[in-house]
Amino acid sequence: MDFLKKLFERKPRVPKIDIGKRFELYGRVGQGSMSKVWKARDSKLGKTVALKILDIDKTNRLEARFKGLKKPTEGEIAVMLKHPHIVKTLEHGMTTKNEAYLVMEYVEGVALSFLISAQNDVMKQNCLRMAIELGEAINYFHRQNWIHRDICPRNVLLDENNKIKLIDFGLVVPNTPQFQAPGNRTGTANYMAPELIRRQKTDQRIDIFSYSVTCFEMFAGQLPWESGQTLEAILSHINSPPADLKSFCPDLDQRVVDTIMKGLAIYPSDRWQRISEMIEVLRTVHSEQNARQ
Repeated sequence: MDFLKKLFERKPRVPKIDIGKRFELYGRVGQGSMSKVWKARDSKLGKTVALKILDIDKTNRLEARFKGLKKPTEGEIAVMLKHPHIVKTLEHGMTTKNEAYLVMEYVEGVALSFLISAQNDVMKQNCLRMAIELGEAINYFHRQNWIHRDICPRNVLLDENNKIKLIDFGLVVPNTPQFQAPGNRTGTANYMAPELIRRQKTDQRIDIFSYSVTCFEMFAGQLPWESGQTLEAILSHINSPPADLKSFCPDLDQRVVDTIMKGLAIYPSDRWQRISEMIEVLRTVHSEQNARQ
């Protein structure tokens, strides 16, 4: 647990920044459930960055769910992450208006959700590679002993070279018993694992479920169940078997189909227990396909 010890060591107070004085805001490039993101020119770093400002009230409501626990902030977590398929966070702190902010690398590209909707040649020709890259990002994340809690296409970008970048760590918690306890239901509804919706004990296998839903959607262009508008509706359909990925993608290698479908298992004990096992199969298929080309 050295990473947690490092997180909670007393750190020197960082001066608050005046957004208007330091940054030239070019325009909004995204908005999450708890934040707004701008493309901006950073006069301190001398380059274009993505500037994320967290909503004070929404952040406080989230933090209230973990009252009494030493939950690290999004900035504390994000700045520690070093992986080619995870967006780089360069700095974090507080503004003069008491808003938490993150300065991140600016990724010139598109959201994975856009490519899923488009189902264009880029998506179809690179889908398996993209799925592997996303899996590698989550695997790294899990090895650092975190639970992401919000793996879904809107939290994945593709850069100008169509390489995956996992973003948004606002719902992340340590993979430790006190944060695995039943009751905290957070995430994006259509990608939530059944045990999360039922407010049961959770662990990293909720990310495996969300990743599998995302992979299904990447290949099929739609979710494995009908999209629900409420958690109650979603709970009713995740009690039923998911659609068969093979019926949407008849030419897809059966090993890929089986791998994704196992990740969609209702009960955590029936899923892949580690995402590394899952992406190992996908890598094998991808390597064989490349060897035949």
